[in-house]
Amino acid sequence: MLVRTNRLALPTAGASSAMAQSVQVVTPTVVPAQSTVLIAPSAPPPPRVETMPAPGPEQGRVVYWQPGHWVWDGANWNWQQGQYVERPSPQAVWEPGRWVPQPSGGYVWVDGHWAG
Repeated sequence: MLVRTNRLALPTAGASSAMAQSVQVVTPTVVPAQSTVLIAPSAPPPPRVETMPAPGPEQGRVVYWQPGHWVWDGANWNWQQGQYVERPSPQAVWEPGRWVPQPSGGYVWVDGHWAG
């Protein structure tokens, strides 16, 4: 996410000079589309049971716990730990990623994404 502060000269009522004010502009980071398609030869192991740590005080209500999932590295299954991530908006809902079986065999990972 890019945060930029601009200084604007705004006229004030009853004054002949303009008063400078700071305005913060937030530009969301564009997430590139998944570019690598990796096909796992078998279904992943069952998900691990994770204990969600309490969010820190700086995280408040703007974060969401994304649970961990199995990742195929081309030879082995590796567990990627869950993590807190910032919500793009308060009403956004996380749609978790998933391994999808393919008609020709194997499983393909479909990335999770924010909806709403």
